[in-house]
Amino acid sequence: MKITRIEAFALRFPRDDDTTTAYTIADGAWRSIYSNMHETMVVRITTDEGLVGYGEGQSPVSPGTSKTIIEDLCRPILIGADPFDVEYLWQKMYSAMRERGHPTGFFVDALAGCDIALWDLIGKATGKPVHKILGGRYRDRIRLYAGCGGKTPDTAVERAETLVAAGYKALKLHLTTDRHHILSVVAAVRKRVGSKIDLMVDLHTQYTVSEAIKLGRGLEALDVFWLESPTAPEDIQGQVEITRALDMNVANGEWSRTRYEMREAFERRTCDVTMPDIGRTGLTEGKRIALLADTYNIPFAPHIGGGGILSIAASIQLAAVIPNFLIMEHGHEALAHKCRIARSAPQPVDGAFILDDKPGLGVDIDEDTLAAFSIGH
Repeated sequence: MKITRIEAFALRFPRDDDTTTAYTIADGAWRSIYSNMHETMVVRITTDEGLVGYGEGQSPVSPGTSKTIIEDLCRPILIGADPFDVEYLWQKMYSAMRERGHPTGFFVDALAGCDIALWDLIGKATGKPVHKILGGRYRDRIRLYAGCGGKTPDTAVERAETLVAAGYKALKLHLTTDRHHILSVVAAVRKRVGSKIDLMVDLHTQYTVSEAIKLGRGLEALDVFWLESPTAPEDIQGQVEITRALDMNVANGEWSRTRYEMREAFERRTCDVTMPDIGRTGLTEGKRIALLADTYNIPFAPHIGGGGILSIAASIQLAAVIPNFLIMEHGHEALAHKCRIARSAPQPVDGAFILDDKPGLGVDIDEDTLAAFSIGH
């Protein structure tokens, strides 16, 4: 079997309540840029036997960048290769730009899309789900925490009630305001949902080390399960200090794409829970990171963020095969939107994805819809 065709699709389609294509960033703040559309990059790999595999490189801003990398850098390496040489092919693609200083970022996102597509293709070729060929499943049920919107106590409580009613036993609040406001929001949610629901708080790297520690101590009193991304990703020592100072879990790592990046983070214990994004690592490197984390006794909680349905499906497959899986991120309201390119895809039941034996990633892509939302394809 040989790879005969590599195609990349930069996708952009509007959310139900927003038709603008503009990118946004918070006024007066050092914050990540966001798209007002759902954006990602999908890879389609075809073989000489007519088998097709799909993957995704998470690209919530500038998906065309990842698409260009696929076409200019990954395609020449993959054409003519045997898709079963998947781990070798990841290493070959990664090494292609290593000397030129591209060990992360859009380049590795593009590799992730190719890698996921190769595993999907191998699963279809063997008639087995990816988790069976990736190592075999440890569990049948992938527990989820749901992203909980709401910036005020009242709105956050309203969203939390809806999510708990939908079956979720863990919720993550996205809060980047001052300490007193964050504590008031979390206190209101804790009071309403009770003690049996796990709560997480994501600071999106916006706090200083001392501010994060002070906030964390207040959150500990509210029995918050973890504090996520409290300070700048580059501040390794700061992350260490926060983790050591707090009794609660500190979670981070969504910005890291390879085991090379994670090695120092694990050695120095920058976190209690690591949360790489499989739409950025791919399955091959994602599993390597998970097993490296396991050697340091660090639980693994896959991040999803702006990833689409293929990223979600790949994360489910990886979560099934690693010993140190803890919990997986999920956007309850966003799922239907992200499934627009799929005829069928995994759906959560009572706050968890249930493993099945569908070949590959278990996602049936609608090629017409994929083409319809593709930019310049």
